[in-house]
Amino acid sequence: MKNKRLLALLAAGVMTVGCLAGCGNSSTADSGSAASGGSSGSKGNMTLIMAQRDDFLSTLESAATKAGEERGYKIVAQDAQNDAQKQIQFVETARNGGDVACIVNPVDSDAAQSVVDAAGDMPLVFVNRGPSDYHVLDAENVAFVGSNETDAGKYQAEALAEYFKAQGKTEIKYVLLQGTLGQVSQIKRCAGVLDGLKENGITATPVVELAAEYDRAKAIDKISPVLTSGQEFDCIISNNDSMACGAVEACEAASIDPSTIPIVGVDCTKDGAQMVEQGKMLMTVYQNPEGQGVGAVEAAINLINGKPANEGTQFVKDESGESYSDSIVWIPFEPVNKDNVADYM
Repeated sequence: MKNKRLLALLAAGVMTVGCLAGCGNSSTADSGSAASGGSSGSKGNMTLIMAQRDDFLSTLESAATKAGEERGYKIVAQDAQNDAQKQIQFVETARNGGDVACIVNPVDSDAAQSVVDAAGDMPLVFVNRGPSDYHVLDAENVAFVGSNETDAGKYQAEALAEYFKAQGKTEIKYVLLQGTLGQVSQIKRCAGVLDGLKENGITATPVVELAAEYDRAKAIDKISPVLTSGQEFDCIISNNDSMACGAVEACEAASIDPSTIPIVGVDCTKDGAQMVEQGKMLMTVYQNPEGQGVGAVEAAINLINGKPANEGTQFVKDESGESYSDSIVWIPFEPVNKDNVADYM
């Protein structure tokens, strides 16, 4: 655990050296062209194309922008607003404008090949969300930097199994708050926690599975009727902290003490960490946005220089032995509970 935490601290330390505060957001204010206005002495421009903006991805964006500046590259961020076609258009604009690389947080992991096609020979790094088929990374100019989503679910399962076994329970009913259906993170986090519960000797039966698209307000709307319906359940499993915090808020509005229901999330956002500290969530899983942002820039620079994406990485190399292993950089997840949450606040 301590070694993993050091990775996170190292990434944060790299990010904070000699930067202008808030440059991630300011870079998006009027960025009509991906390749416009390179700074004097710059090694080139990169475009960072976000699927959407939330707290986690905004932190990733800021970290990537700062890491680029520290290394002599100007990074302009674009928001695809969950529009896959708009994202592809941004990639084409970056290529046609002469960008030296493009970093993409994909809207649709199934459409990764279309993004690769749009990039052409331009170095391309997928960040945070990987392609559904990792074999698109076999191309010499394509890489992925992110966290193994299955691990997030497995950490949730371990915490829930420990909680229920302490009560002598091996059969539970759960409510599941899912992210955007079909995204790799939603699929693998759900599979990770359900498979993990089974591996830990817990038989888990769904009461209801709700798609709230990683959104707090949508989670409140979706789960509130369940809380007042009289349906019995033992825990609330959420694909991210925003929805988990929404579940906490909905419980309190329904006069239910959230500390009596184990609620688990992912990301360890500021609000999520506070909920864990207060005992309103059982645990969360830290996903390192700074590490992902810095790692994506480092991978892009490696590709620009004709090197494997993971060469010299400060993070974790893929050891699967697949043809695309050199094109993956893993930023490890870390389980966070009341005992160690202070280290993440």
